[in-house]
Amino acid sequence: MNRLARWARAEWGLLYVTVREPLVKRRWRAIPMTLGAVVLTAVIQLVQNQSWGYQFVQNIGAVRAEDPLWLSLLRTPLSLFVPALDLPVWGALAQILFVFGIAEICLGRWRTLVIAYAATLAGTLYARLGIWLGFDNAFGLPSSDAQVVDTGPSAAVVGLAVFLGWRYGAYVTACAVTAAMAVEVLLKGNLAGKEHMAAIAVVGVLCFISALRHRHRPLARFGSGKGFPPARS
Repeated sequence: MNRLARWARAEWGLLYVTVREPLVKRRWRAIPMTLGAVVLTAVIQLVQNQSWGYQFVQNIGAVRAEDPLWLSLLRTPLSLFVPALDLPVWGALAQILFVFGIAEICLGRWRTLVIAYAATLAGTLYARLGIWLGFDNAFGLPSSDAQVVDTGPSAAVVGLAVFLGWRYGAYVTACAVTAAMAVEVLLKGNLAGKEHMAAIAVVGVLCFISALRHRHRPLARFGSGKGFPPARS
């Protein structure tokens, strides 16, 4: 048990102390962007389940690879908050509340949004590339996937989880998320799984860029006595 506690402290300790103080002091006021995203997702879910609202949500937030690129790019920002119809909405809400909430405190709202949208956009653009490569290619997709409605926060959540794991020393967690997405691709080979890998690839580039920027002020591991990184920058 002590060994497990030490591992948990080494893996998540830095994240824990970074998140705990703002939440204790400010509670829900520490994550206003996250709460807004949760409310927006819930409202969109409510609207798209109405007979009068389904097409409206499709028109403003549904992304398909067969759509013109300009239209997909225009819809991508809102598509992140459009829950997939074939999945329970509580899953999307929980993902946003937990992962976006931690990211908002640790990275700040603007950096969180940049990483989330970079991951989402990577998936959107990969879908087009994958269909162009074709199903016979290991990185390709069947042409039928061009008609799949591609929405939801999953790519953004995966990207943020990997970035947070790398940025705050939770390397096992970051590797576990990456491995889980790789297994999904191996077992299913579906559009969602491959988009998640595209999101991780883009986040990997962002991690590299961040490492170059912070090479002169590396993060201390939890318990090293050298202090912790600022919650926001």
